[in-house]
Amino acid sequence: MQDVLVPRPMDLPSCRIKIINGNTCQPMTVNINTSAQNVKFPRTEILTVQPQTGPESIESFYDEYLAIPGILEQIILDSDSDAFILACWGDPGIEAAREITSKPVVGIAEASLYMANMLAAKWSVVTTLHRVRDMVEKTVSKTGLTARCASVRTTKLSVLDTEQDRAATLDVLTEASQLAISEDGAEAICLGCAGMSGLEQQLEDRLGVPVIDAVAAAVKMAESLVSLGKTTSKQLTYRLPELKRVKGYGAHFQAETWHGQGRAAAVDKT
Repeated sequence: MQDVLVPRPMDLPSCRIKIINGNTCQPMTVNINTSAQNVKFPRTEILTVQPQTGPESIESFYDEYLAIPGILEQIILDSDSDAFILACWGDPGIEAAREITSKPVVGIAEASLYMANMLAAKWSVVTTLHRVRDMVEKTVSKTGLTARCASVRTTKLSVLDTEQDRAATLDVLTEASQLAISEDGAEAICLGCAGMSGLEQQLEDRLGVPVIDAVAAAVKMAESLVSLGKTTSKQLTYRLPELKRVKGYGAHFQAETWHGQGRAAAVDKT
């Protein structure tokens, strides 16, 4: 039998991934970058950024909608990256992001749910403030995985709390996750906030079930899509936006400035 040559990590194709923290909290951007750098392939280049405008944290629909223009700007002005990751667990603006580029756009929420779905029959999302329950449930529903979701466990943690007191955050997540396992039947846990990245291994050691770091999951999925040479479909739903003026926004937000320049590789169908 002929030996099969297995490529070493250094032989894997390189790619450049831009990770966009959805909020403007610099410590969270640093934490997201650390998690991404820890799991990437050696030849993958990670650039982690945050919007120039937008809220310090996203924990309401108001916050989310204000954050989206700044997130989209990071994609519109980028011509070098091979894929983009939206590093906010609600995946804010992901449909619009897929309209303005043909490059793969991966949301950390959907990535974590898809990964959990391959590891457990039932899983729970453990997240931040109680008010975000509806937002989280809508995100789960959008992926089509509601039937596999054992529960959404919200906590007293704000998004910024997850960065400012890691020990307390770990304890709160442990308690909520244990309830999800014992009372809801969860067999794996998805951490429902980018600020929780880096705590997954400690939680997994405490809980004895898989715990998914959403940022890490998104990095591995983005690498896979680039390696496979896949791009966002421009057949219908994610075609380039129609040409029209957008009042009050800068030139780079006007579709006419980048329509037809190959950035989205879309064919205008009539």
